[in-house]
Amino acid sequence: MYNALMISLIVVSILIILLVIMQPSKSNAASTLTGGGDDGSVKSKARGFEAFLIRATTVLGVLFFVIALALAYLSAK
Repeated sequence: MYNALMISLIVVSILIILLVIMQPSKSNAASTLTGGGDDGSVKSKARGFEAFLIRATTVLGVLFFVIALALAYLSAK
């Protein structure tokens, strides 16, 4: 059981890394730090593939923590 959880944790970790890399970057981040430009203040709701990436990243993040807690519980036994 421990080995299966460890392998699944590694797979979930790799998938999270890939999903985070695939997400579009936020442009104009540096201009908001200096006070220039108000373009980034209005947030639009993510749609389509971007919404899927955000949802999948959230689900995999929760799954990562659940598996990590299960591994910690099994190793403490």
